[in-house]
Amino acid sequence: MFPAELKYMESHEWAKSEGDLITVGVSDYAQQEIQDIVYVELPEIGQKLEQKKEFAVIESVKAAFDIYAPASGEVVEINVELEDTPECINEDPYGAGWIIKIHLSNPGELDNLMSVDEYRAKIEAEAEA
Repeated sequence: MFPAELKYMESHEWAKSEGDLITVGVSDYAQQEIQDIVYVELPEIGQKLEQKKEFAVIESVKAAFDIYAPASGEVVEINVELEDTPECINEDPYGAGWIIKIHLSNPGELDNLMSVDEYRAKIEAEAEA
């Protein structure tokens, strides 16, 4: 349910590190909570992001949800497929449902993110609460 090679945020975003680039999306747990995604407001290529600051909005049939940057950097690619098929996030949150790619300005910020085991423990604790 949660790929081990990814890092996770408390707010349920994931980051896949590829050198100075990260691919960012929302976890399977988050997409299940959001449910039927109907729209994604994406940032602009070249936009500068700060770790833990909002960069996108995902809208479902029931509400809108802010999406936060796992690390600081510059947006170098957006998943334009989400403009026509935002439901990709529901169908494949770790594959076709990725949201953006960021060129990191401070790769060390990834050390502040949770491992898969830490994230799984957080989800389990929330489910028990």
